[in-house]
Amino acid sequence: MRWDWQVVTWAAAALLLFALETMAPGAFMLWLGFAAAAVFVVVLLFDVPVLAQVALFVALSFISIQVYRRWFRDRARGSDRPTLNRRAETLIGRVVPLERAIVGGRGRVQIADAFWDVSGPELAAGTPVRVVAVEGMHLKVEPV
Repeated sequence: MRWDWQVVTWAAAALLLFALETMAPGAFMLWLGFAAAAVFVVVLLFDVPVLAQVALFVALSFISIQVYRRWFRDRARGSDRPTLNRRAETLIGRVVPLERAIVGGRGRVQIADAFWDVSGPELAAGTPVRVVAVEGMHLKVEPV
């Protein structure tokens, strides 16, 4: 075992990548940190040229990120509230009266304290409609 600048550099790189992961979590820097830590161990135990070290780091980074993508990212637990930050999607299925008649395919409804632009068939104001789809900040409705 030897402690020269190459060994210390890989140890510092691994620690830096782990620290970056804690500041900006997303599980990307973590896997690069694992690759740097593996190169650190290899360089600590064996005399490896610098170019081979970099090549090993690139290869291990690619492999570790593929391991993450295949086995960990796709197995993430689903949310118990999938529409938490998508307010408009929570309105699908809701029945409300038209605030402004749908003329030329466009109208408006009031839901709670917000007004929403809607599209659908020609209907008079006050007609109850059901929200069937959301396109951005625009609701598609149909008569109940």
